Amino acid sequence: MTQVVSLAISGMSCASCVGRAERAITAVGGVGSASVNLASETAQFSIDRPETLSEVTTALAAAGYPPRQQTTRLTVEGMSCASCIGRVERALRDVPGVVTATANLASETAQATYLEGAVTPADLAAAVAAAGYPATIAEGTPSDSVADRKAAEIADLRRMTLISAALTLPVFLVEMGAHLFPGLHHLIARTIGMETSWTIQLILTTLVMAGPGQRFYRKGIPLLLRGTPDMNSLVAIGTLAAWGYSTLALVAPGLFPDGTRAVYFEAAAVITTLILVGRYLEARAKGRTGAAIQRLIGLRPKTARVEREGQLVEVPISAIGPGDRLHLRPGERIAVDGVVISGHSYVDESMITGEPIPVEKAEGAGVVGGTVNGTGTLSFRATAVGQQTVLAQIIRMVEEAQGAKLPIQAQVDRITGVFVPMVIGLAVLTLALWLIFGPDPSLALALVSGVSVLIIACPCAMGLATPTSIMVGTGRAAELGVLFRRGDALQRLQETRVVALDKTGTLTEGRPEMTSLHLAEGWSEAKALALIAAVEEQSEHPIARAILRAAAARGAAIPRAESFETVTGLGALALVNGQKVSVGADRFSPASGSRSARLPRRVPTLRRAARRRFTQRRRGDHRRHWRIGPGKARHARRDRALQGLGLKVAMITGDNRRTAEAIASRLGIDAVVAEVLPAGKVAAINDLRAAHGATAFVGDGINDAPALAAADTGIAIGSGTDVAIEAADVVLISGDPGGVVTALTVSRAVMRNIRQNLFWAFAYNAALIPVAAGVLYPVSGTLLSPMLAAGAMALSSVFVLSNALRLRRIASPPEPAT
Repeated sequence: MTQVVSLAISGMSCASCVGRAERAITAVGGVGSASVNLASETAQFSIDRPETLSEVTTALAAAGYPPRQQTTRLTVEGMSCASCIGRVERALRDVPGVVTATANLASETAQATYLEGAVTPADLAAAVAAAGYPATIAEGTPSDSVADRKAAEIADLRRMTLISAALTLPVFLVEMGAHLFPGLHHLIARTIGMETSWTIQLILTTLVMAGPGQRFYRKGIPLLLRGTPDMNSLVAIGTLAAWGYSTLALVAPGLFPDGTRAVYFEAAAVITTLILVGRYLEARAKGRTGAAIQRLIGLRPKTARVEREGQLVEVPISAIGPGDRLHLRPGERIAVDGVVISGHSYVDESMITGEPIPVEKAEGAGVVGGTVNGTGTLSFRATAVGQQTVLAQIIRMVEEAQGAKLPIQAQVDRITGVFVPMVIGLAVLTLALWLIFGPDPSLALALVSGVSVLIIACPCAMGLATPTSIMVGTGRAAELGVLFRRGDALQRLQETRVVALDKTGTLTEGRPEMTSLHLAEGWSEAKALALIAAVEEQSEHPIARAILRAAAARGAAIPRAESFETVTGLGALALVNGQKVSVGADRFSPASGSRSARLPRRVPTLRRAARRRFTQRRRGDHRRHWRIGPGKARHARRDRALQGLGLKVAMITGDNRRTAEAIASRLGIDAVVAEVLPAGKVAAINDLRAAHGATAFVGDGINDAPALAAADTGIAIGSGTDVAIEAADVVLISGDPGGVVTALTVSRAVMRNIRQNLFWAFAYNAALIPVAAGVLYPVSGTLLSPMLAAGAMALSSVFVLSNALRLRRIASPPEPAT
């Protein structure tokens, strides 16, 4: 059985790292497709057996990208002897992703180290419980929150940057100040002397490189020696070249021709500091790209009030199980999914569905974890906990979409795979050309130009261009009630040229409603509706339910019916107050000798208005007609919004063509495919694709699943069936088909943002690498300083991330005026 695994991996710093990590994963036997995301620092891949996971872990560690590990502690009940310890430990070790596991009988606890992303503490507690030992996550256990880890990383980078800056500032002021203010140069020469000044610079620069800067050498040099250099390798080569040249100039001046002896300690120190500044800003920005996920996670309360043995007890959310009875006070956040047992309130579900109006909840109504109770009190029974809740599934879908790799990324990957070796080659070529053709001092000029080429090249920007936009865009979409179940749907959806909608449930409510009642002279609405409802009360037909809802809404007193009979496909009849009453379609005529009274002229037009016409007869007369119509034919504004985006709107329905065209006329739909059986929807989509181009299909039923899968992009209504949702690429959580416009808006904004990022990343490198190599020197005498190169490189990644963060401002498109 194929299993999709997600791992958090460390050590990645640029786009070339992504390619190497993916190759390391796919080289392991039994691994299917693999996708590595630089922005979220995660890897997703499929395996056919659990043992493969440990092999992937080993392969990633060997490639220099070890998976991150976390440790959690569980409180375990029921352990009584040494054999219990063994069973608990085996239960934990059998969970794919667990590295080590130990149990302690005395403290009744278990501790497990696991691969971050592959498994959660809740999964471990469930595995131990399944072995017969109820377990809960211990209070005070180390948090496995990605946000906590990123916060620690940002704090470390900030500290290292400040230390590096403090050590670099004196070097920069002494060396560059001497160039700007000749008096300072003479002052240094007269007091401590240039040799002493250079020695101080050597000491401070070495501290910068060996302390805060060691991360570049610890990662970059081993990869360089293995023949797989990354961005850290470029920084390591550049700074070591400047430091090495300067050190030789200081300790072995006889090796240099007259006039070529100079030091570049300030370049090595400033490069290290500026790149650390860039990494710090980049880490802060990357942390914000996942803010939507963190907000979703933050919707889960830590504790809840649960009824245990007749008492209300405050327990951690991890200790709640299916069937537990929970009590909710006004204003509290709901902990898990459940069904209301007693009470009445209104619940704010906007954080899940995007709908701002609170939803009424009473006995039998479902509640969703993460939503907020209003002013009433509720008691409900838990039906889904842990990873089975709606909120957990939403988070999982968003995370999977954020880890996806779009088709547009394939070309980027091919370029970044050879980018770093190509830059090293260009630096060597630059060095050689300056040494051969450069003016004196050619060695110093060659060094400056070669180091500038190494430092200014920025594969980070190319690697971050796509995944950061995906992360921010899909997160924002989730906040707006749109879930991209598959990340590549982001790219496919913006290519859509026609949106096809299934009428039932997407253009209409999916259940009929009585929209009008037409009476012959001498009859009141209350009396007529009471007779009709009396017959329909015993029917299970959806139309009967619509009549009963209308009768209840109008306060009709419904008499008792007897001798109820149904005629399949036509109607029903019964005795009401001693009179034989028949209800059915206009072609239903069970009573011989019945006659028709004169009805309003408007009745024959009902079918043309997209309503189905029905008749109720009482023995000896033929009195009442009413029409049953769609309960939610209110999406004309949505369709105009889609057309405003340059799209065609099509309707696929099993209704007869006249009814379908009437609905299409009211809603402003461009194309109608009518009288389509469920099996024919796929063919209809293929025809629309051939006529108009890429097609998105919006559906909600089981019979829509083949069409959702066949469309270029399948969009499921969140209130629809699980089968439809599983077949779809995009899910509208709120159940409102108007979310199609939001989904398209997000898709187009994300792809536009990605193209902007890629243009910047490639244009930056294409324009500045030649400048760093010195192409302007023969014309203007301008040579780019390695320090300016480092600053430009640091800002390049920050620009890409900042541009991606603009997607957080995407808003739901305003509805067109009616």
